[in-house]
Amino acid sequence: MKLANKSEFLIKSIATIGKMYDMVAELPNIRLNDLQSEQTALVIIDMVNGFAREGALMSPRIEGLINETVRLSKACDELKITKIAFADNHTKESPEFDAYPEHCIAGTSESEIVDELKRIGGYTLFPKNSTNSFLEAGFQKWLNDNGHIDTFIITGDCTDICIQQFAITLKAWFNMQNKRARVIVPVNAVETYDLGMHDGDLVNVMALYNMMINGVELIAGIEQY
Repeated sequence: MKLANKSEFLIKSIATIGKMYDMVAELPNIRLNDLQSEQTALVIIDMVNGFAREGALMSPRIEGLINETVRLSKACDELKITKIAFADNHTKESPEFDAYPEHCIAGTSESEIVDELKRIGGYTLFPKNSTNSFLEAGFQKWLNDNGHIDTFIITGDCTDICIQQFAITLKAWFNMQNKRARVIVPVNAVETYDLGMHDGDLVNVMALYNMMINGVELIAGIEQY
């Protein structure tokens, strides 16, 4: 690969990012009540203290997701929609710490789901030791045991890491089997962080666009009725 001229690259990129932004800004809402509740699952990824409340990777942007995630969790309970949750739960030996600061060690408060969601409960919890929740053995068994579920609402963090990896892998898994499935990401229920060059607003838009072109269904948000 040969890098483009920097000035030309920046000019072209600004226009492209603007188009991506417009695509995301113009997304519609959907109604939870319009989904087939017995075939739908709410997926909550990494709404843990270690990203929302404490530790080296905590972010106020992630904490800001709590109220919307709580609202969706309660709405799903009303409609008897299945709920699952993933929680970062690392061993001290995790190679992930070569790329990120140590975080969410198993047995610490950082690896616990935030209290607001704990109080509601009703979800099946899967601890995870990687950024891609799809790879966890517990989820693989759950997926095989729940073949009737073909609609997934994915919420949580981070948009450009765990959300993106899970959503695209899940959609690809269904595609591989020639099975139609809705993998839905509400933009108002996912978030990432700001840190140095990692500009949350920019990487959110880029990650959302990448999911869209891989068959993930993006929506602005979910209304209950």
